[in-house]
Amino acid sequence: MTAEYTPADTASTTSAAPVARQAAVPAPPSWAWMRGALILTGAAQLITISALTSADPLAATWYSLLLAIAPALLVAAAAFAPAPANLPLAVIAAVVLVVGIIAGIAHTGAFYLPALVVLAVGVARIWRERG
Repeated sequence: MTAEYTPADTASTTSAAPVARQAAVPAPPSWAWMRGALILTGAAQLITISALTSADPLAATWYSLLLAIAPALLVAAAAFAPAPANLPLAVIAAVVLVVGIIAGIAHTGAFYLPALVVLAVGVARIWRERG
């Protein structure tokens, strides 16, 4: 059983007219800082989760579970939220980070310090963009 294949004539097809595209809207200056905070909180969150599931596990206390669940989600919500909502979400994320860092400074809380600094700069940039 043989099947014959004949290629379609591509010479007779015409190209569609080019579509006019709108110019891309540049990202605000705070976007780079919020993206950096998201990367840093995600990395610190992976360290915390690894400490909770390691051979010598970290105790599952309220602060370790808070740091294992909330920071990257809150920072991602702040980074991708529209302009009116991103400032309150970033402030809530910073408060969660401060509480988790203070409670867990002896264990994995210190890993969140760089993320908190970058998030604070991002909050300051968002504040300045609104003013």
